[in-house]
Amino acid sequence: MKASGTRRSIRMGDQLLQELATMLIEEVQDPRLELVSLTGCKLNADMSIALVSFTVGGGVERRKLALDGLNKARGFLRSGLARRMNMRSLPELRFTHDDFLEDMIYVKPGQADS
Repeated sequence: MKASGTRRSIRMGDQLLQELATMLIEEVQDPRLELVSLTGCKLNADMSIALVSFTVGGGVERRKLALDGLNKARGFLRSGLARRMNMRSLPELRFTHDDFLEDMIYVKPGQADS
């Protein structure tokens, strides 16, 4: 997916991210999505696909459960976006784990400086 760098797509991604985060807090009841933080949203060039990045504490198993929960709630989130936003067509939602925090802030096992 080639991300678009236009101001319009960046603004649209920020608005999508804000609405999705609000819906995760207020409306989604899935226990797999507790403590999931959305960290970014990039739209492709024609704004038909939104790649939403998330992070969650815990190990690989917790990350997999959160991704499964987000994929399961994809239709619910998209219909909620349709109610909240005034858009002609909504992008398809795709979720990916953002491991920036784990790579840059927390020391992974085996990477400690000697």
